Amino acid sequence: MSAETSRPPKFRLGDHVRVDDREPLGHCRAPHFIRGRTGTVVTIQGAFRDPERLAYHRPGLPALTLYKVRFDQCVLWPDYSGPERDRLELDIYENWLEPAPTT
Repeated sequence: MSAETSRPPKFRLGDHVRVDDREPLGHCRAPHFIRGRTGTVVTIQGAFRDPERLAYHRPGLPALTLYKVRFDQCVLWPDYSGPERDRLELDIYENWLEPAPTT
């Protein structure tokens, strides 16, 4: 946790998270192909100023926690024919994540 935020991370290592599926206006830091997809938190990178606000010359505060989230390739690409163990890891800010629904 940095001096720019007083909030602890919302998620922990191993948590299953879902990337929000909203259609934002303007600058966005969540690739379209991961929106609505579920992954697992593998690293908590720390808290950083919000790049979506910084893009518009705003201070980017409060700072947001940045996570490395691992996705199974077959979840991202329905026609994926590579090895089942293939994964993709992406850095995603907390404002794009929510707890994954339990099944």
